[in-house]
Amino acid sequence: QLQASGGGLVQAGGSLRLSCAYNRRSFSNFALAWFRQAPGKDREVVAAIGWSGKNIYYGDSVKGRFTISRDSANATVYLQMNRLKPEDTAVYYCAADSLRWPQEFRAWGKGTQVTVSS
Repeated sequence: QLQASGGGLVQAGGSLRLSCAYNRRSFSNFALAWFRQAPGKDREVVAAIGWSGKNIYYGDSVKGRFTISRDSANATVYLQMNRLKPEDTAVYYCAADSLRWPQEFRAWGKGTQVTVSS
């Protein structure tokens, strides 16, 4: 019901855009988010967006570099990642339906790997 794509290998300073297609019937009126988990680290919330698109949250480490957006017509949430750093390397997951904004979500998709080389 949540399908992430767009990961890959990029050099530091580069950009990537992640996409997550969600089930329109299930998640159109729910908050959506991107999380990431690097090897040996806890999963952390990267960015979250409310159902209307008005409420947006960014983790401190990505503020000013990443942008989350949602396209309700196409049932897709995006994560535009600019000025990537090696420490952004992680598996990125999209999630839907916040249980506790912005840290806990109910539904999860499979991750997509992002690797940033120095």
